[in-house]
Amino acid sequence: MNKKAVALLSGGLDSTLAVKLMLEQGIEVHALNFLTVFCTCTKKGCAHQATKVAQELKVPLKVMNITKEYMEVVKNPKHGRGRNMNPCIDCRIFTFKKAREFMDEIGASFVITGEVLGERPMSQRKDAIRIIEKESGLAGLIVRPLSAKLFEPSTPEKSGIVDRNKLLDIQGRRRTAQIALAKNFNINDYPCPAGGCLLTDKGFSDRIRDLFKYNPDYDISDLHLLKIGRQFRISDEVKLFVGRDEKENETLLSFSKDGDYIFDILDIPSAIGLARSSEAGPSQKDIELIASILARYSDGNGEKLTISYKIFPQEEWNNVSSVSSSQNILESLRI
Repeated sequence: MNKKAVALLSGGLDSTLAVKLMLEQGIEVHALNFLTVFCTCTKKGCAHQATKVAQELKVPLKVMNITKEYMEVVKNPKHGRGRNMNPCIDCRIFTFKKAREFMDEIGASFVITGEVLGERPMSQRKDAIRIIEKESGLAGLIVRPLSAKLFEPSTPEKSGIVDRNKLLDIQGRRRTAQIALAKNFNINDYPCPAGGCLLTDKGFSDRIRDLFKYNPDYDISDLHLLKIGRQFRISDEVKLFVGRDEKENETLLSFSKDGDYIFDILDIPSAIGLARSSEAGPSQKDIELIASILARYSDGNGEKLTISYKIFPQEEWNNVSSVSSSQNILESLRI
């Protein structure tokens, strides 16, 4: 066993402190960050913050995009979910397996995490931690610097590679101890101390369920679209995305692909609509319903308007007249 370790680095407070504590003991740390479409912990994403922390701590960082593989975990979690679509235990097992692969790849001996006992109700209970450690193939090879004294010594601790006396016994959801430790280390910029995952959000989870039900052959662009704008289930075959501001309108257009229907009101300020459907495309009834929704989200709400639409990537617009849909209809269709 050597003094080389893989650290799971989200860029949040706990993982940053865990790496710092190991560096203080002379451990050679190689950081690993996992990128998915579900991260919410910074405006620019976990990878951005992890890169910043890795540079400040002078450790090499590998960023691994796991979205495609991870979707199988989201769809079929062995250990169940939290209140929404979050498969927390299976998520940890999956990422720890990836860490084990990277550990073997670079010749490291163990893994470092920022886990704090009792901080997260699903994945940081002792029973859950034991399951995760066993099923990931990392039994005895995970060092948790912030809570190590609350667990049996890991193999690196038993061997003397890691000095257990310099590890901590933090537990629970309060961050008082971590904030104090960060101050001692002069770590002041930690924008996402608890991290964040869209799969814990009810609204986003509803959108994931809708995707699984109506579009089992989804691609990565469909996953990105789940985060954008207002969304409506028009029919079993048609889903509508409506931008909430100019930036979202532009983002929707950037995700357009062949066969998508683009809706706009060309003569007054309005939202952009993107309708994605089966090969048959939206029916005339669907188009009229979508037009009424666009009318609702325009400066001409309440008037009879001309709504234009085209099939991407064609340039020719078609027109349909409509008045705004009622609030009741909107709520019945909203995802």
